[in-house]
Amino acid sequence: MNWLFIVLAGFFEVGWIYSLKSTAGFTRFLPLIPYAVCGLGTSICLSQSLKSIPIGVAYSLWTGVAVAGCNLIGLMVEHQPFQAARLFFIALILCGIIGLHVYYPGS
Repeated sequence: MNWLFIVLAGFFEVGWIYSLKSTAGFTRFLPLIPYAVCGLGTSICLSQSLKSIPIGVAYSLWTGVAVAGCNLIGLMVEHQPFQAARLFFIALILCGIIGLHVYYPGS
């Protein structure tokens, strides 16, 4: 269950980053609502995962999910240029996440 919290925390992190971008430097009020919800969601989910996953592993997973998610959304939603090397390195991040899950299966 704690691994699910890590993945959810990563998804909330992606939402938090994109809603931060939507605030236009905190000059727009309405995007502050998803910003606050996603910020709280990522904090709660990350803290729940820390009950059994070591902090270094949890932080690596959390940021890895967020980095991969932000890059993939950038490619799909913002139509950022496709680069094979970029996808290769995102795949490496995801392989690292899977590797950590296999290495700490009882967490």
